[in-house]
Amino acid sequence: MSCGKYSYQSYTAMNLYIHNHKYHYEMENLTRAFYFADEVRVIHEYEAPGEPYILTSVDDCVSVEVKTDGFHEQLSAPLGDDDELTMARLLYALLSKATGRELPWGILTGVRPIKLFSSLAEKDGEEEAERYFCDALLVSAEKTALAKQVASNQSAIIARSGKRSFSLYVSIPFCPTRCSYCSFVSQSIEKAKKLIDGYLPLLLSELRCTADLAKQLRLRLESVYIGGGTPTTLSAEQLDLLLSEIEADFDFSSCAEFTVEAGRPDTVTREKLLALKRHAVTRISINPQTFNDSVLEAIGRKHTSQQTLDAFYLARELGFDNINMDLIAGLTSDTPESFRNTLSTVRALDPESVTVHTLAVKRSARLNASDAQREHGYTAQMLADATRELTCGGWEPYYLYRQSKMLSNLENVGWAKPGYFSPYNVYIMEETHSILACGAGAVTKLRDTASNYLERIFNFKFPYEYISRFDELIARKERVVSFYDAYNG
Repeated sequence: MSCGKYSYQSYTAMNLYIHNHKYHYEMENLTRAFYFADEVRVIHEYEAPGEPYILTSVDDCVSVEVKTDGFHEQLSAPLGDDDELTMARLLYALLSKATGRELPWGILTGVRPIKLFSSLAEKDGEEEAERYFCDALLVSAEKTALAKQVASNQSAIIARSGKRSFSLYVSIPFCPTRCSYCSFVSQSIEKAKKLIDGYLPLLLSELRCTADLAKQLRLRLESVYIGGGTPTTLSAEQLDLLLSEIEADFDFSSCAEFTVEAGRPDTVTREKLLALKRHAVTRISINPQTFNDSVLEAIGRKHTSQQTLDAFYLARELGFDNINMDLIAGLTSDTPESFRNTLSTVRALDPESVTVHTLAVKRSARLNASDAQREHGYTAQMLADATRELTCGGWEPYYLYRQSKMLSNLENVGWAKPGYFSPYNVYIMEETHSILACGAGAVTKLRDTASNYLERIFNFKFPYEYISRFDELIARKERVVSFYDAYNG
């Protein structure tokens, strides 16, 4: 096949044709960033492209052709040292012209842009990393500056991560209700409460097994994070049992942070917070997502803004001095005006850290792309307002990651006051050391510090599966020892 034109037939979805190259993953992600609410079909075998279509090809040149909604153009470039980059830039140019949109992160589709920026800066210097982001990857000046600031803020935390470092993640996959935007494997407590009694003893057993492996390998615990789901769906007694087990099993002498997500304010009680206080917990999350009650109702959060305020004030009363709050930009029926009200409320509360998420609409979430399409245009304004308000309030960005199908192709950013940057969030996003993970849906990530090679051990996703196949799960954990013998010995 040459770089010429083709005949067409009509289809209803956007067809992405792949000819004679292996860059389908990046081309698909870039296409989805532009055509957020549309189905994108990736096609490798075909006779002639069907409209609307994107045709990507490598033969005697790199070629991209787009025909959709009255737009039809083709671009090509000579073969070179990086044909994937060339193809992405051609595709970006055509889709930007066809849609009238520019993407703030340019052709960069990876989830860890800060890891890339830091790697470039370490190799060629910060100035060259900025140039590459702007000129080669077409990242906006604003997002390039954000990447530079985040990389700088997290550098001291990364420097503490060594060859034998690890962090512990513990999964509590239960929630009061399932939010409409959620794609995590979590069970509503009404449906799964009976599973907790079988789940918790096995989780404690997995923690003991994991601690034994860490001791055998002489690993150094840097941080602990209990997430989910919503860990505070557990009772105060169950939380006490879990925390006691962790403290008994693991050496905390080098641990800089112990976070527990108390994310849903309707699960926060005095008794549960006191249970956390009796142990080594240093940081909690109380997550409003929004302070707009009509939005909370629309997304399936069965609590009110006042309950969030009450939970926050109770935590302060009991002495919690490191509280994170999560917000989501782009939620159904939220507007820039109501989101500014949320930001004003957060500034008045003055938590130590604020994580601003951009809504990512997943196939497994009840909220789908068509529901979120009307919020698409608001989201960039919401993030701009968050940047302004949080910067003025003294918070700084210290970790950042991206997901597929995020509104406006934006990002999630963790903001914190100086001295309150969360080590775990940096370690997990920048993949600086191994994460040993316990519980249903948890993923252990083993890292070879010499080569940056990563290997994953997946726990079973659903609590019932975790319970019924627990012995099989424990057997998988033996891979931790053989991995360290092979790579980090």
